[in-house]
Amino acid sequence: MKFHYRLGKALFLFFDCDGNDVGDIIFLTASQINHGKEWIIKDKDLTIGIAVLNMKAGKKALDGCDHKTAYSYLRFAMSLLPEDHWESNYDLSLRLNFLMASAANSCCQYDEAEQILRGISGRTRCFEDKLPSYFLLSQIFQAQGKVADAYDTCSFVLLQLGENIPDSVTPEAATTVIDETLKMYEEVYNDDWLERKMEDETLRIVVNAVELTKWGMRLYATFLAATYWLCHRGQKCCKFVVSARHIAKNALSLLERFDVGGDQISGIFMNFYGRIAWNFEPFQVCGDNLRRGFESGLSSGSNFGFNCAFHVIKTGIISGENLVALLKEIDYYLHLLKTYKSELMRNALLISRETVSALIDKGGVTGIEVKVVSNSGLEPVLFHQAFRAFWSGYTVRCHHFFEKCSQLSGLFNISPCSLIISLPFLGLNSLDILKQKKSHTTRYKEVVRDAISAMKDAAANSDWNFTNKLRLLEAEQKYLNKHHQRAIDLYKASIESARRSGFIHEQGLACEKAGFYYKDKNSNSEKALEYFKQARECYEEWGSRVKVDLVQKEIDDINSKES
Repeated sequence: MKFHYRLGKALFLFFDCDGNDVGDIIFLTASQINHGKEWIIKDKDLTIGIAVLNMKAGKKALDGCDHKTAYSYLRFAMSLLPEDHWESNYDLSLRLNFLMASAANSCCQYDEAEQILRGISGRTRCFEDKLPSYFLLSQIFQAQGKVADAYDTCSFVLLQLGENIPDSVTPEAATTVIDETLKMYEEVYNDDWLERKMEDETLRIVVNAVELTKWGMRLYATFLAATYWLCHRGQKCCKFVVSARHIAKNALSLLERFDVGGDQISGIFMNFYGRIAWNFEPFQVCGDNLRRGFESGLSSGSNFGFNCAFHVIKTGIISGENLVALLKEIDYYLHLLKTYKSELMRNALLISRETVSALIDKGGVTGIEVKVVSNSGLEPVLFHQAFRAFWSGYTVRCHHFFEKCSQLSGLFNISPCSLIISLPFLGLNSLDILKQKKSHTTRYKEVVRDAISAMKDAAANSDWNFTNKLRLLEAEQKYLNKHHQRAIDLYKASIESARRSGFIHEQGLACEKAGFYYKDKNSNSEKALEYFKQARECYEEWGSRVKVDLVQKEIDDINSKES
């Protein structure tokens, strides 16, 4: 033991005097010298220095995503501090305690992390020194599903900073604030602000020192505000989508130019690719980048990683990724949540899992149940029930669940991605009801008009994501209105658009709808069989045994009548 201590001490004294970054040798030095804790404590001149050594080793391990090793080094460093360390070594105590809380959080020791952070809040000399601890504490609460505690923590901090937190916010007031923020942004940033400033070395320093601390944070805050605004206003005006894209582009430019931590990367990717980018980027691109955000968040110990995981699955369902592969991916995320003892996004992933397994084989491969205990958890459940009902061919049930969902929050007040999923299918479902000549036709016609109008706006921003949906809605409308040639052309356009964009499930849906058109209206069995067989192939590739069986019944029905 003494040999290891002496070797570590020799390395420590040599490299400490050199003053340069020693790289991974710091781990060897700390590991060796830590064998002699009894001698370290006796050597008062070295105790603080070795504590700093272990803190640096812990920080380096955290940066390398080796959270358990970091926890070990930082725990050892903490044990070397004197009893009066907050008075005698304030800066060291503040930094070391925060790193220790970060490591504990990354190792799922949430209670210990919370205790350390509360200890920091009680010892710091000014409120500014408390801010990182409050931020991490709010993240820990969020990871454990303690939303109220996270909200209370953030509200307390904002109040201490002089912000006025209203008891409630009206949509009109929120709109005014966001519009003012966007105006401020447009006055400060033009199209080439980052590139122009980076050309000059002096201004580069200003960008580093000022933009990231002052405007950089405002940019990120504005980006999040624009995200919030876009999510709650929906897609009612193309120019606001363009504004959100412009803001997000500058935010991502900052990521590329500067060394931004993995926690910030996962947070920005989650907000951008999960909530905004699908307005103009292909869904598949959003999914790929959300996976990057998940990996970055997981490696850095950020809770935003699991937010990204939820958006990965949501985007995968939207874009028609293979259902069996999605089911495995959900199970992987759920396993990690259990390992990390986190409740963040667990219910959302469980609900998504129920939908995916229901589309595969009516839930035959899953035994997971989601318990809804309040209305706050009812809306996503109802939405998923409506989505499952649509793909299973239950038109009345589908409309019932969509109606229940809209009663909770208003259909156009749900999240925009939910709106994107629901509107085309709600429109198609209403068209199916109209074909069956059900009652209340005026109400269903209004839903169809709203769905087509929304898809036109969406397709104007992203032909890739939304044109196939628009063409299918229009085809079904023409079918209903007996504009047969136009309906045929639109079915073909929808099929081709879905194929080009890689939406195999919606390609299958368009083929299926075309098959019904030829079967029911044209009595063209040959054409109907052709389209139904194409639909079956698409659904097989999607991985939905439920849809394959439904289409096969139509094929069998035609064949039996022909024979």
